[in-house]
Amino acid sequence: MAQHMKLGAIFAGILMCCSAISTSFAAPIEAASGLDFDEDTEQHYVEIPVDSIQQFVQIYGIVKDNYVDVKPDEVLFQQAIKGLVGGLDRYSRYLSAEDYKQLMQYTEGDLASVDFALVFEQHTKQWQIRDLKEGSDSYKLGLRNGQKVIKIDDQIIQNLNHEQVYALLYGSIGSTLQIQTSLMNTPQTLVRNKKMEADIQPVLLHNQVLVLKVKVFQQDTANEIKRLLEEYDISKLKAVLIDLRNNPGGLLSAAVETADLFLNQGVIVSTKSRSEGNQQFQALPSSEFQKVKLGILINHRSASAAEVFTAAMKDHKRAWVIGEKSYGKGVVQKLFPLPDGAALQMTVSHYYTPNGSMIDGKGIQPNILYPLPNEMRDENYLDNVAEVLLKQK
Repeated sequence: MAQHMKLGAIFAGILMCCSAISTSFAAPIEAASGLDFDEDTEQHYVEIPVDSIQQFVQIYGIVKDNYVDVKPDEVLFQQAIKGLVGGLDRYSRYLSAEDYKQLMQYTEGDLASVDFALVFEQHTKQWQIRDLKEGSDSYKLGLRNGQKVIKIDDQIIQNLNHEQVYALLYGSIGSTLQIQTSLMNTPQTLVRNKKMEADIQPVLLHNQVLVLKVKVFQQDTANEIKRLLEEYDISKLKAVLIDLRNNPGGLLSAAVETADLFLNQGVIVSTKSRSEGNQQFQALPSSEFQKVKLGILINHRSASAAEVFTAAMKDHKRAWVIGEKSYGKGVVQKLFPLPDGAALQMTVSHYYTPNGSMIDGKGIQPNILYPLPNEMRDENYLDNVAEVLLKQK
C-alpha cells in the first residue's frame, strides 16, 4: 500500500511540474564548445497528455516492484530522461553535471582521440590497448593495458591497417565512440578527450598538384589555406586537392570561410529550424582563387562541416569531388543547461546544401566514385586521385 501511495504522489508531482518546463537556452554547438551560454531563462508551458503520464507511472511501478535488483528512484528517472533525449536521434543526449562540466572545457573544432594507444600484436593478430595511464577516464571504466579491442563503432578492426584504425579513433573533441573488447561483452562508450595536432599538411606531388590534408575545420583553417596557396604560388600549380578524408567537421564558420575562398557568389549553406528560424550563409565577391582547378577527396568518415564545404563546392560546380559517399551528419546542436548542473545537448537545426538537399542521414555523393583499394598505399592512392583530377575538364 505504501508503495502505491508513493507512486500516486510521484504521479501527482509529475502532473504539477509538467505544466511548466524551465529551460536555459545556449549558443549552438556541433560537438563540443567553450562558448558562453545565455543566462536568460524562458518559461514554456506545455500540455502533456494525462494518459501518457499514467502509462509512464504504471511502467515505473512495474519496474520498481519487479526488477531483479533494487534501483533508487533517482537512477530510474535518470534512465528515463536519457531515453527521452537519446531516442530523438543519434546525436542528442542528456549530460550529467560531470559530463557537462567536462564538455565545457573543450574548444570546438579541436581534433581528439581516446586516452590510450592501440598497437597491433603480431603474435595474437589482435589490436591491444597500450599507454593507458592509471586513473585516466578509460582506466576508471575498467579498461587495462594489454586488453584486446575487436570492434570500434561496430566495425571489426582485426584486418584494418594502422591508419584505418586511428581514423576510427579520431574525431571532434568531446564526441563519443564505442569499443568492444570481446564479442561476449557489451560495447563501452568512450569520450574523445585527448587533443591531437591538426595542422594542415601540404604535399606537392610530382605532377604539380598541391594536396592539402585538412584534418578538422578550425578557426584559422581558411587563413592557413590562403597562406599555403600563396606560398606555393598558385600560378605554377596545375590543381589543388583538398583531402577531407576522416575529417569529422569542426567549426561551421571555418567551413563557410574556406568555401568563400573559392566562390564569389551564391549560397554556401543554409540551416532550417523549428525553434531557431532559418539562416543562409552567402559567399562574398572575390576573384583571388577563382581560376585554380580544385578537387576534394572524401570518404565515409568525412562529416558535418567537411560535408558543408564539399556540398558547396559540388553544387556550385566549383570542384570535382572524388572518393566515396560522406558520413551524413548535418545538424546544429544546442546546449540547454539545467538547474542541477546537468544539461541537454539537442539537435535544433539541419544543414541544407545550396541545391536544397538535407545532408543529415544522406551524405554527399562524389562526382567520381573511387574508394581507397585495400591493397594500395596511401601515397599511391593520392597520386592516382591527382591524375583523375587533372583529366577532368
